[in-house]
Amino acid sequence: MIRKAFVMTVYPDMHEEYEKRHNEIWPEMVEELRRHGGKNYSIFLDKDTNRLFGYVEIEDEEKWSQMASTEINQKWWKFMEPVMETNPDSSPVSKNLKEVFHMD
Repeated sequence: MIRKAFVMTVYPDMHEEYEKRHNEIWPEMVEELRRHGGKNYSIFLDKDTNRLFGYVEIEDEEKWSQMASTEINQKWWKFMEPVMETNPDSSPVSKNLKEVFHMD
């Protein structure tokens, strides 16, 4: 299992909306994430900085990277665009974090 962590930014007035959209995540989006090897996926919010910290465990980097081009993922990115910082292709502005410690 590969552990991935990343940070993103939600707009200051969209904290509740961001959480609401994830509480109501589309079942087909969850299924696609699982199909691409995603497990144990969590996102945390630091309200003071508007920063989101994401953590997901994946099976394979190549399989996971293919998730971005799926139809449902593209639809999700468009849906989330109004509530968070995004790139021109509607993907979230995201920075991967390097693991420096792990304990089981």
